[in-house]
Amino acid sequence: MAGPVDEFELIARHFDWPARHSEVSVAVGDDAALLDPKPGTRLAVSTDMLIAGRHFPLNSAPEAIAHRALAVNLSDLAAMGATPLGFTLSLGLPQTQADWLTRFAAQLRTGAERWGCDLIGGDTVGSPVLTISVTVIGSLPTGKALTRGGGKPGDRLAVTGSIGDAALGLVLALGEESPPALSPSAAAFLRERLDYPEPRVSTGRALLTHASAALDCSDGLLQDIGHLLAASDLAAEIDIDALPVSPAAAEWLESRPADWIRLVTGGDDYELIVALPPGVEIDPAWGVTVIGRLIDGPVGEIREAQGRALPERRGYTHFPSTSADKGDNANG
Repeated sequence: MAGPVDEFELIARHFDWPARHSEVSVAVGDDAALLDPKPGTRLAVSTDMLIAGRHFPLNSAPEAIAHRALAVNLSDLAAMGATPLGFTLSLGLPQTQADWLTRFAAQLRTGAERWGCDLIGGDTVGSPVLTISVTVIGSLPTGKALTRGGGKPGDRLAVTGSIGDAALGLVLALGEESPPALSPSAAAFLRERLDYPEPRVSTGRALLTHASAALDCSDGLLQDIGHLLAASDLAAEIDIDALPVSPAAAEWLESRPADWIRLVTGGDDYELIVALPPGVEIDPAWGVTVIGRLIDGPVGEIREAQGRALPERRGYTHFPSTSADKGDNANG
């Protein structure tokens, strides 16, 4: 009997079917599907499911859950360079608590108005575990999109924002031991980055005509870089010292320097990882930091510029197929 497969092998083996319709340009395997229903129109569609205790800590506030449910989906649109249009919401509820639903709905509407996307349908059912599924739809210029497979040798590898804050925030959310000298303000910042990720929608749109490839960083920096490399048939060299680290994470690392591994393998950053051709001038408004470059080499290989050994486990997977993949759940 065949052994278990991880989530990416599962999708590739069982659900990566060829598209039957010419209007479907990209089906399975990228951050969002791409549809060209008529001349002059391109749509990006993506969906994510969130389960309590798996994708967010059980003690999360309803406001944080609502924000996350929409934000993590919009992050997929950002990775394609798409403009949000609308979304559907399906809720599996253990119980219907009026106060919880009022707070959840208010935050969801705030996010929808902020990012300019309309709630266009969904479903509600009873469920033993709080489960939320959101499907987002975005628009793109005809023939345009950022995908994972456009990287070229010599492209600079860059990331938006700062990396690893959410992974450290998860340690705090789960009540695990944190550095004793960590200031309350740093702890609050890290928890905020876990609970309220920021989809880089405007940055994704700005990069649409400049980047050669992109994806969002959701399952761990190393793992997600690996997805870009696999799609682009390339290897990469990265410099750990170049990683953008927030002041709060830097404060953490002062007393626990070995925790840099958490920063590159922890999930939930929802920053963008982009490949930028050498001739592209980086606009400071994009908020990106160059951390390496794409190179020819064994597909998927990641080398560290200073010769550091990178961890074997690159990030979180829902269905670990080997003991090396079995690590802390990136989301509780």
